[in-house]
Order: sequence, then C-alpha cells, then structure tokens
Amino acid sequence: MKHLDIGSGLLPKNPYNADEVYGIDIQDNKNNDTNYRQVNLFTNKIPFDDNFFDSISAYDFLEHIPRVRIKDNGDTNFPFIDLMNEVYRVLKSNGKFYAVTPFYPKPEAFQDPTHVNIITKKTHEYFCGSDCYGKYYGFKGNFKKIKVNSISVKLAKKGTNASVFEKLYDYKRKLFGKHTHLLWELQKN
Repeated sequence: MKHLDIGSGLLPKNPYNADEVYGIDIQDNKNNDTNYRQVNLFTNKIPFDDNFFDSISAYDFLEHIPRVRIKDNGDTNFPFIDLMNEVYRVLKSNGKFYAVTPFYPKPEAFQDPTHVNIITKKTHEYFCGSDCYGKYYGFKGNFKKIKVNSISVKLAKKGTNASVFEKLYDYKRKLFGKHTHLLWELQKN
C-alpha cells in the first residue's frame, strides 16, 4: 500500500499505516529521502503518475492553498480546485483522502496569516456527491464522503490509530465546543 502526505514537512504522516510512505512539501529535503519531493502545490502538479497512491493525507495544509489566483496576463485559475483535481488524479480507484484543517468560525482558521482558504463544514460538498458543485469551477472528479466531522488536533494526528479512550476523550471535548479542526475522509469513486 502506498500513501502520500501532502504538506508533510520532513516527516510524512501515515494515518492508514501504509507500507510505503511518500511526502511532498515546499521545504527542501536535506535528508535526500527518495520518497520525498520538494514541490510548490500552489503552482505545480503532484509529481506522481495517475492512480499511484492508495491513500493521501493533508494535515493543516488545505487552508494554505488559495482559492483564486490572477496570473500576470490577467487570466484566473483556482488553485484549490486544481489541487483537488491532482489529489483525485493520483489516487487509485477507491483510494482515500484524509484531510485535517482548521474550520470556520474557530479562531484557528484565521489566526495564522498564511491561512488563505477558509474551510467550512460544507466545503467538501464541492467535491462530493450528485451535486458536486466544484465541477462548475473545473473539478473533474467526484469523491464519495466517508466522514466529515469536527475533531481535535491531537486525535486527528493519530489517524486510524486512536484508542477507544482517546476517542472518548475527544467526544467529551466536542461536547464542550473545543474542536478546532475538521476531518475529511473522502473516497475516490
């Protein structure tokens, strides 16, 4: 099983316990890890073949991808839509996308000045289901929603490895409104 963590930093995360883990980030890889690629996903494609990965994760990354870009010649494109197209392209059929991001109206969505893409509890609908609103802006795929819910950062980083006790503690935090992040788990149709 092959997994890609986008916006990985130098230590890619592996929420599905894949055998092979790859990372992409804007940072230079000083360790010369062959499974790591330096790339700016705001302006470039994911540098892997179509249908290459069984799963992809993005922890605290989507909020850094702008929604609109005006090019020097005045043309516009939609980098967030382009990124979601790339995620869809490199996922195998039935592959999973696991994304964790701060969400509106929590302060964590706004406090970092590099957060330029504010995610809501319904943003995923642009990439899923029969309506799949993103197709009007150039999204070429159609994900199936597995789960979309608020979550604490601590539990989100555990991925599918969280214990029952950790999940119960997180549920208690949710009851008191202490969740700051949104978890998307989407599957390529």
